[in-house]
Amino acid sequence: MSDYEVKMIVLSTDNLDESIEFYSETLGFGLKFRDGAHFAALDGGAVTLALATKVDHPIHGQVVVGIKTADVDAAAKAIEESGGGIVQAPYDDAHERRAVVYDNKGNGLVFYSPLKK
Repeated sequence: MSDYEVKMIVLSTDNLDESIEFYSETLGFGLKFRDGAHFAALDGGAVTLALATKVDHPIHGQVVVGIKTADVDAAAKAIEESGGGIVQAPYDDAHERRAVVYDNKGNGLVFYSPLKK
């Protein structure tokens, strides 16, 4: 089994309310949580569908894959060493350690790991 688990797909939006309504009414995805007018997580089954405005989107305008891992720093280093690039080096936010990277073809990825309490 891999040390990496795809847990989230992050889509860009310029109107969070409209996007929540679209995915809720069109596909029946339930709202898991919302952070103001900037971010929402919808229940997509095994993978969370996240909607984010420029304020909270890691690479606005792109679809970004959220990958959970125990070692964010090692993941970012491996990406860089394999021809990818670092958008935002590993850092801690209020809830998790994360890094924003591009793979070797320019696709956006966010590695994250919940902070230990």
